[in-house]
Amino acid sequence: MGAILVVYKVFPEDIVEDFEPLKAKIKAILPQASAIEGWGTEDVAFGLKALLVQIRFPEDKMGVVEEFEQALAKIQGVSQAEAFNIRRTSRD
Repeated sequence: MGAILVVYKVFPEDIVEDFEPLKAKIKAILPQASAIEGWGTEDVAFGLKALLVQIRFPEDKMGVVEEFEQALAKIQGVSQAEAFNIRRTSRD
């Protein structure tokens, strides 16, 4: 069965130096049978950084991506989040 890989760019409401608390909040809303594949940061402007997170979602579970995105948007401290790389892959 395949999987959906999505990379999200998560913009904090303010300048953040330590993304660990935000990472913990994202891990807490991760749907069952999904996995975080990696983290990163990207400089945006004037000291503002965005958190990048790559997540593997099961392809066979309907609505799981949408539910995650709704929960992600509600996390306190998140200004906005956008999916900027979405692809289908086979599971190893």
